[in-house]
Amino acid sequence: MKVRDIMALIEGLAPLHYQDEWDNCGLQVGLPDADVSKVLVCLDVTEEIVDEAVRKGCEMIVSHHPLIFKALKQVSCSTYQQRCVMKAICSGIAIYSAHTSLDNAPGGVNYEIASRLGLQNISFLSPSPSGQWGSGVVGDLSAPLSDEALASVVKERFAVDALRCSQTLGREIKRVAVCGGSGAFLMKDALRAGADCFVCGEFHYHDYFENDGLFLLELGHYQSEQYTIDVLVRILEEKIDVYKTEICTNPICYR
Repeated sequence: MKVRDIMALIEGLAPLHYQDEWDNCGLQVGLPDADVSKVLVCLDVTEEIVDEAVRKGCEMIVSHHPLIFKALKQVSCSTYQQRCVMKAICSGIAIYSAHTSLDNAPGGVNYEIASRLGLQNISFLSPSPSGQWGSGVVGDLSAPLSDEALASVVKERFAVDALRCSQTLGREIKRVAVCGGSGAFLMKDALRAGADCFVCGEFHYHDYFENDGLFLLELGHYQSEQYTIDVLVRILEEKIDVYKTEICTNPICYR
């Protein structure tokens, strides 16, 4: 296969026009006509990830978070982005990123989170004008849970030891809004959608004061998007050899 064939598979689910205007999805490094026999899938591109691709004989890395957000003023060794670009080029490895294009796609990142929480009747929190894609999703639990019980379910489904959350008051949770990563901007949309709870990767401090009674569950950015790797693998695995990274790229430690 060619790099452009891998791109077409991903963009069949997550076209580039789905991405937010500030984002930089798409081919980050490499040539569309380069040959690819193996792909490494990850959340973040780091020097260790590029080394892993080299070890596994992968000619392409597909990440969720873009390696390049802003234009590089030089390609040298001053930043980890520059070093990754240099190492990828020297190793003949292409890099493609599906970020908010995949977040906003039906069947994408937020649908995956909702599915793992067992939500039903899923719809977009903030749909695009066409209604075909959008930011965040909302859905219903199959049966109501207390806020404390839902927090336990989320911890178990996402394999986290602890959550940041608003106070558990014994309220009943039926309708749940979801957004992976930095989704606090959708708070008002979650309230308008009648959500009892909002599960997100990151909230701001003052969101916990200004939530109008919405139960907030904060997973952590990396933890909320960890299953994005599975979404990308499902897109690619029938067409090409694809490997999940064995490296945890979460830069945040907990003690």
